[in-house]
Amino acid sequence: MFAEIFQHVPRWVWILLAALIAIGISQSFPRRRSIRSATLFPVAMIGLSFYGVVSVFPYQAGALAAWLAGVAAAVMASMAIGVWSDIRWSDADERLLVPGSWVPLMLILGIFIVKFGVGVALAMHAELARDTLFAALISLAYGAFSGVFFARGLAMWRVARNALQLRLAA
Repeated sequence: MFAEIFQHVPRWVWILLAALIAIGISQSFPRRRSIRSATLFPVAMIGLSFYGVVSVFPYQAGALAAWLAGVAAAVMASMAIGVWSDIRWSDADERLLVPGSWVPLMLILGIFIVKFGVGVALAMHAELARDTLFAALISLAYGAFSGVFFARGLAMWRVARNALQLRLAA
């Protein structure tokens, strides 16, 4: 059964997976980032996640509520445990100093696996798109994954804002 599923997956999906893995691996190295580039990816992830929910479950109000709950819970949990607390600001080049982390790769792979699994499940059982529980659980997962990315963007924005406020106050 799995062999048959994998044989019917379009080639572009595997190319996308390779690109996503490369992006995730690149996140494991420390780097300097502008505020713009640091916040663009999390905002894109939220947008894509939202689109994924409303395009697959367009008539499921509970799906959108579950997605919002997932985003909110992930942002609050990430901030509470300080997942992105090691981000710093460099006054010398006015950039964020972002330490390397494997967390983005794990999140990217998690999103891919869920999205892939949903695609397979819906291809085999189209009626799942109308199942309230299925829609809510999948939407909650999408929201949680993208919420962690969004929390990272918020942490970067906060570090940059605080550094700029300190510079203006001096």
